[in-house]
Amino acid sequence: MNWQIPLSDLRLTQEDRDAVMAALESNWLTMGERTQNFERLFAEALDRADPPFCFAVGNCTLALHMALVALGVGPGDEVIVPSLTFVATANAALYCGATVVLADVTSPNDWTLSIADVTAKITPRTKAIIPVHYAGQPCDMVALLALAKSNGIAIVEDNAHGPLADGWIDANHTARALGTIGEIGCFSFFSNKNMTTGEGGMVVTRNKALAEKLRLLRAHGMTTLTMDRHKGHAFSYDVVELGFNYRIDEMRAAMGITQLARLPANNGKRAEVVGWYNPALAAVPGIVVPFAHRPAQGRQALHIMPVLLPAGVAREAVQIALRDAGIQTSIHYRPIHTFSYHSQSEMVRRDGLSVTDSLTPRILTLPLYPSMTRADVQLVADALQRALAGA
Repeated sequence: MNWQIPLSDLRLTQEDRDAVMAALESNWLTMGERTQNFERLFAEALDRADPPFCFAVGNCTLALHMALVALGVGPGDEVIVPSLTFVATANAALYCGATVVLADVTSPNDWTLSIADVTAKITPRTKAIIPVHYAGQPCDMVALLALAKSNGIAIVEDNAHGPLADGWIDANHTARALGTIGEIGCFSFFSNKNMTTGEGGMVVTRNKALAEKLRLLRAHGMTTLTMDRHKGHAFSYDVVELGFNYRIDEMRAAMGITQLARLPANNGKRAEVVGWYNPALAAVPGIVVPFAHRPAQGRQALHIMPVLLPAGVAREAVQIALRDAGIQTSIHYRPIHTFSYHSQSEMVRRDGLSVTDSLTPRILTLPLYPSMTRADVQLVADALQRALAGA
């Protein structure tokens, strides 16, 4: 369908195309120097003063899986994740043979992980917690860090939505890049994300021992890589871990470099669009905009524009009306405990999700992308108001 206002709008530049073509013409397509450069630049963008270790991978799901494997998560362990997230967050723990413990969100105004519910669901088997920085909005990392430290639990940040956003790490409001606060952070470069490589991701840590583990896990547990041997820096290799083939290629790394260069500006444009949305949607009766009154914490990287429809409204009728007006919408997300597989699995604990359940039928995602204009935003708000009147 030819949308007047799509949900997201991928804009590739000639610089992106030239970078990919240069990688193709180099005749070295597998993970190599462009990947190393991408990792270095991404680390510096996160924290120029103290860059973390960064490893580019095929997608964020692989990053999450690698993170849990590096932390030793396995059968008998429990991993706490929000139910209101993309299914990969939970699946990464299931791949390890661990039990997934689904946690609630905080409130209708804050769709990040409920610290109170996480606290109630910690057991002696809890090995890790995966907070999701939903829509690019930081979880309460101050409280979560204290909780995890007191219980000896690792934190893996699912930061698919917030590249280069900051969160607070202490009561003094010290800011640090999301994805660098817990033991390991995971990023997504899927085609609708704030920056893209088509498919792609990054796994990040400040811990040197975990970094070495992640490096080995990414490429079959091999001690040297193909590029090392191509350059004559090594002539053989050993396999010291049961690793995976989770590498990225040079074409995607090349696009990652050019996309990363534009990310701060595009993040700023997204924040401007959200700033237009908030007053426009405040004029729509019955609409709740989560996070609307939350103060910014350093850098922002807002990814999606979720709203909460009035209770009792037929969401599909609203989406159809918006579709007929040329406006694409989506749902972020159908909660994990409502899926056929996860609702029946003995490896998924799904109790105590009352806030998530109350939000589920009312969640709607509106368009958000850097090139949106104030007129586009007003058009969406007006169309939403008309759709609600007819629903």
